[in-house]
Amino acid sequence: MEHSQKPRSISLPVAVVGRVDLGRLLREVEGLTDFLEQAAIREPGTAQAKMPKTSRLLDQAIEINKLNLLTNDDRNQLRQFLKTVYQEAPVMHMSFSADPSPNFTQKLVAWLRQEIHPFVLLQVGLQPNIGAGCVVRTTNKYFDFSLRERFKAKRPLLIEKMKSFATKVEVKQVEEAHA
Repeated sequence: MEHSQKPRSISLPVAVVGRVDLGRLLREVEGLTDFLEQAAIREPGTAQAKMPKTSRLLDQAIEINKLNLLTNDDRNQLRQFLKTVYQEAPVMHMSFSADPSPNFTQKLVAWLRQEIHPFVLLQVGLQPNIGAGCVVRTTNKYFDFSLRERFKAKRPLLIEKMKSFATKVEVKQVEEAHA
């Protein structure tokens, strides 16, 4: 390895949503490293094992970062990057009333990485009782953007409108009864 060569910046594919995806990617890179190290010490002329197939996620990481995982430097750089992100990246928890589609999740992750932090990880949860919207948690913040919370905040107005409507209906029924 040339020491004058500056380490390149690595980015995460948007398909890497949370720690589970990151862990899977890290295990895959480590498995590839193990295979290549074993292949290097295998005796010439013996049966070669097949190269492990890479997942779509690893293929995306290789493509966007223009890495060659057959070289130790690129593999080690990617492995170290993934370990660092796994340990240090900010994690946001978002709960929805129904499971969001993978397309929506990836668009959300892309926006979060552009606007919040380039390595933010997202943990998606389900809370069917929120109605619609979402609940967002970080290590030190909590935001409730649910329909349930909106109804709670507007409860006095809702009760007032319902009473007003009920009064109008009663007046109309009395007028019809006397007519």
